[in-house]
Amino acid sequence: MSRKVGIGIVGLGYMGNIHLRHLVKIRDVDCVAVADFSKKALREAQSYGVRKRFVNYQDLVEDDDIDAVIIALPTHLHLQCAAKVSEAGKDFLLEKPMARNPQEAREILRLAEKNSVKLMMGYHLRFHRPFQKLKVKVENRQLGDIEVAYATFISSGPFFHRGGHTPVRVPEWWFDKNMSGGGALIDVGSHILNLLRWYFGEIRDIKACFGHRFNLDFEDSAVCFSRFESGTLGVITAGYFSQGFKLELEFFGSVNNAFAQHQPPNKLKAATQMLMTGKSSFHQAHYDELRYFVHCVANDLLPSPSGLDGVRDIEAIDRAYKNEIKME
Repeated sequence: MSRKVGIGIVGLGYMGNIHLRHLVKIRDVDCVAVADFSKKALREAQSYGVRKRFVNYQDLVEDDDIDAVIIALPTHLHLQCAAKVSEAGKDFLLEKPMARNPQEAREILRLAEKNSVKLMMGYHLRFHRPFQKLKVKVENRQLGDIEVAYATFISSGPFFHRGGHTPVRVPEWWFDKNMSGGGALIDVGSHILNLLRWYFGEIRDIKACFGHRFNLDFEDSAVCFSRFESGTLGVITAGYFSQGFKLELEFFGSVNNAFAQHQPPNKLKAATQMLMTGKSSFHQAHYDELRYFVHCVANDLLPSPSGLDGVRDIEAIDRAYKNEIKME
C-alpha cells in the first residue's frame, strides 16, 4: 500500500481519545474519520485535523478512504460494530475485553474470518517494553521453569473521572453488568490474564475469589488461581478498590526470579515528556501498538494478539466466574 493507511475511530471516550492523539503522530497514517455521539468529542477531533466526523458509525464504516477501523466502544456494542466493520471488509483493532461473554466473542471472530479481515485485540500491555523483555527471558529460559507467576493490576477502575482536565460523569454502562459483562476481572484483569497466556500458554484450570467492597452487582476485586499448559501456577489479582495504581508482574523460576512493572511517571516528568515528545512514557505502549497494527494492515500481515486470543481470554474469564471459591 503506497498511500497512507486510512484509519477511522469509532468511539471517542477514554481509550478512543488516546488512540486519536497517537494516530495523528504516526507518519504513515491518515486519520480519516471519527464517529461519536458527543459533539464535544467531535470538535476535539476536528482540532486534531480529522476531516470527517460522524454521529452514526455506519457512515464511517462505509467510507472508501478507510482501510481499517479502531473500535473503542462500550463492551456491549462490540459485536454489533464488529459485524458492520467485518461485512464492510475493513480490518479492525478491537479494544479489550473482546465481548461480554464467550458466545459474543466467538461470533466476532467468526465474522472476521468469514469476511477475511484482520482482527487485532487491543492489549497494549504486550507492547510495554519491560514486559516484552520479560517475554524474552522466559523464552530463553533465563529463569528456568517458572513455578509461580504473580500478576497484579489494581486501580480505581471506573470510580474516577475519565475526562482529562475537565471532570465528566462516568458512563452508566460501567455500572451495568449486563452491558460490561462483569467488573474488575473482565476489565483490568483481562489485561494481565492475556499477558500470562502470552508467557505460559493456555489455561488448563482456573478458580477465583471475588470481593464486593462497594456492594454492586459486579466484583470490584478478584483473585484467580490458574494453572497453565507450561505447568506454571498463576495468581492473578485485579481490583477497582484503590486510589493507588499498581500494575506489575513477578515470576519465580528454578534458575532465577524476575520483576517488571508499568507505572505512570510523576507529574513533572509526565509534563516534560508531553512537551518534548507529545506523549508520556506511560502511553508509549499504546503508540507502539498502533504503529504495529498499521504495519500489519499496510503489509497484509496477521496481527497479534489475535481475535482467537480475545476469545480464549473471555473463555477463561467466564470459567473463573463460574468456578468461584466461597470463603467466609
